[in-house]
Amino acid sequence: MATQASSPPYPSAARISDSPCFPQYSASLKCLEENHLDKSKCQEHFDIYKECKKKEREARLERNKSRSLFS
Repeated sequence: MATQASSPPYPSAARISDSPCFPQYSASLKCLEENHLDKSKCQEHFDIYKECKKKEREARLERNKSRSLFS
């Protein structure tokens, strides 16, 4: 049985490339590559990505809250 490589394992599973934080994610990886995996030189990139993911999560929780059957 063949499966499509591009489809996520679950319908709700999001791809990182679809995330609004993908540019920050890419910048973090690029920094690691350029600095030979020296994480200390990339902390600013990690912090920016972490903040983006935090905002993305908060927005998702707000959207889901407005859709809740229990509120």
